[in-house]
Amino acid sequence: MNYVLMALIATLFTWSITAAGASLVFVFRKPERNIMDSMLAFAGGVMTAAAFWSLLSPSVELSEKLGMNAALTVVSGFISGGLLLYAGDKIFDNITSSKKNTEHSRFKRCIMLIFSITLHNIPEGLAVGVAFGSLAYEHDNAAYAGAFLIALGIGLQNFPEGTAVSLPLMREGISRKKSFVIGQLSGIVEPVAGVTGALLVSQMRNLLPFLLAFAAGAMIYVVAEEIIPESQTNERKDRMALFTIIGFSVMMLLDVALG
Repeated sequence: MNYVLMALIATLFTWSITAAGASLVFVFRKPERNIMDSMLAFAGGVMTAAAFWSLLSPSVELSEKLGMNAALTVVSGFISGGLLLYAGDKIFDNITSSKKNTEHSRFKRCIMLIFSITLHNIPEGLAVGVAFGSLAYEHDNAAYAGAFLIALGIGLQNFPEGTAVSLPLMREGISRKKSFVIGQLSGIVEPVAGVTGALLVSQMRNLLPFLLAFAAGAMIYVVAEEIIPESQTNERKDRMALFTIIGFSVMMLLDVALG
């Protein structure tokens, strides 16, 4: 089978798992505040774990494998991602300064959450595409197994990520249907990135370490600036902290177990 087509099929699979995770909005019938705050805290833990295990750690490993300066690549990418979200935050504040404070905060939180998860999915899609595109040069069984395992691992870890988008959106008052649609759309960039990575495998391989770290910086900015502080407005701050730990543990377990 054509390697680009294989990459497309693999990333369509990872996207479908994102959609499955986003569909959990239909499970929660009554968006009671304590439950929604818990889910927001859980999402913060998922995103923090994903930033390290899915993005920063692979960035370091790939940088070293490609003979790049790992420290410089990862730090510059991480800071750049955070600065992009910081700049976007300030621009957004200026554009929407006429909105009421509560409405403004909710809208900004939704936009930043969607953007950070979507940005995070781009290098993951590229990673799958590069893995399958590399099969054009590596024809052994180990290379095939590695490509399929990468797709499987990224796909399964996308389940809590889809949930991490859709449930907080429902918490902010968005309907279940819209929350699901937006949550699964955050993963639609993976098939596009996967095909791109397979077509431009050599170029993307060299850019991937920076892009992975870049996405991690953007994600951590959102977690630190919006997700965790908002979840801590709940009276049970200790319980919210536990849900953050649980979210981190779930994502870490998936990443470590699936490599």
